[in-house]
Amino acid sequence: MTPVHFSFTSAFLLGLTGLAFHRTHLLSALLCLEGMMLSLFIALALWTLQFETTTFSTAPMLLLAFSACEASAGLALLVATTRTHGTSRLQNLNLLQC
Repeated sequence: MTPVHFSFTSAFLLGLTGLAFHRTHLLSALLCLEGMMLSLFIALALWTLQFETTTFSTAPMLLLAFSACEASAGLALLVATTRTHGTSRLQNLNLLQC
């Protein structure tokens, strides 16, 4: 495994462990998801450059566009949750009630 592959693999795994074990606030969960998406973007971009193909050259930009949409939807949910419940702590939210 090259150092480049190790770096974005470890970045993805750090985001995954942060999402799994450190879920106190909704914003920290969203930041972990964003870190995972950015590591996937870097991996896909390097994979496209490594094979020197033009067929997959739009895939990293498409992933980045979906990542931006995911971030905006997450921030909208954060604002809505904070306005209705008064806090963004995930332990205080009961998602089974409307």
